[in-house]
Amino acid sequence: MSATTAAARTAATLLTLALLAGALLAGCASQPTVTAPPRAAQAPQQSPQQATGPQAAQPQPETAPAQAEAAPAPATVPADETVRVALLLPLSGKAASLGEAMQQAAQMALFDTADSHFQLLIRDTKSTPEGALAAAQDALAAGATLLIGPVYGVDAKAVAPAAGTVPVLSFSNDATVADTHAPAGGTWVLGFQPQDQVARVVSYAASRGLTRLALLAPVGSNGDMVEQAMRDAAAKAGADVTRAARYQPTQKDVSDTIKRLSNFEQRHAQMAAARETAAAAKEGGKDGKPMAAVEDLSFQAILIAEGGQRLKEVAPLLPFFDIDPGPVRFLGTGQWDEPGIGREPALVGGWYASAAPDARQGFEKRFNDVYGQRPPRLATLAYDATALAAVLAKGHKAYVRENLTDPNGFAGIDGVFRLLPTGQVERGLSVLEVTKTGVTVVDPAPTSFTPVTAPAPSPNTGS
Repeated sequence: MSATTAAARTAATLLTLALLAGALLAGCASQPTVTAPPRAAQAPQQSPQQATGPQAAQPQPETAPAQAEAAPAPATVPADETVRVALLLPLSGKAASLGEAMQQAAQMALFDTADSHFQLLIRDTKSTPEGALAAAQDALAAGATLLIGPVYGVDAKAVAPAAGTVPVLSFSNDATVADTHAPAGGTWVLGFQPQDQVARVVSYAASRGLTRLALLAPVGSNGDMVEQAMRDAAAKAGADVTRAARYQPTQKDVSDTIKRLSNFEQRHAQMAAARETAAAAKEGGKDGKPMAAVEDLSFQAILIAEGGQRLKEVAPLLPFFDIDPGPVRFLGTGQWDEPGIGREPALVGGWYASAAPDARQGFEKRFNDVYGQRPPRLATLAYDATALAAVLAKGHKAYVRENLTDPNGFAGIDGVFRLLPTGQVERGLSVLEVTKTGVTVVDPAPTSFTPVTAPAPSPNTGS
């Protein structure tokens, strides 16, 4: 078996990911301008469910850049046209190591399925908004019809005005970056959104009878976002957020916050009074046991909106103040998705929502085999975004909204996802349970999306 055939077979085995409306997966490289190799690994096939999906329009003549704003972009591009896509990453400056790893992930995607008509223009954002803007302008001048990146929200906001009618698929998770108000183009947020994760785990908890919920979260925009998402998801699932406790992100000791959350002092005073009553009854020779006048916790599950070292500091305090992980189920977001989380005993048995782990584990192993290191969490975003661009190009589909926001979505390393008209991304997530040795899937991620039915246009608003 030749090396090329072996590589193709390995890639096809590890990455059988289908575009849920036209095949996804592939595209990238390590040079400033990269054309895909003439022979690539086998592209994933359209899934059977997609056979009746939207059909591409007939190819139309290329629209010159000067005409782009005057005429709508065609839904397809000529089969022999070179498609140029820019990848905007921090390859120098404070985030250079992250940018390099994301570039490597995109390079894997390019090898897997892109064809020779696909070129990836690598541009360095220099880890600054000014660098991101300059990188985008240079890529646009070189003929890029899609911008992938940049990584950070502030950089994406700097790029958006310059992009004009060219769509931007940013890696940010800042919801305020999303912007689809332009006549064409627009900015999408591909980063992992806490709202989706919160909604998924809260819905699952409610389905298991945990309908009285509490929240422990830092003060700030992210905490506000989590709290609102939790309340919205709880209302939709027939649950209720009975307690919410917030603390300053810089607050080293959150013991007082947790004590208030559990009503610790009052409940311990009640327990002490109950013990005194029991002792007095025993001394008086009275039979029977007195009623324990100790209130129960007002919640059955608690969402802890933390991750990393902060999570490991906060979680052990909960059992210390009578929020025990036995009677109370601990819930989390994708921030919990890190190796060794089960080494904290208080988190064992906790549930959190994240991408299905199987495909990502295969990707991580392959990345480690190729580059000799574990990829950062955002590397899969670079793979999936570049893959989306490469396979749409391979199908001669232009980067216009009707193609990017196909309601059937795409399937990638992080599971199924679809770009929404709002500039957000909806993802199919698993619910995972923390174990002492890792995690286990307790509710698998969906493999397709519920079809979207567009509302009938109002007579007064047109289409």
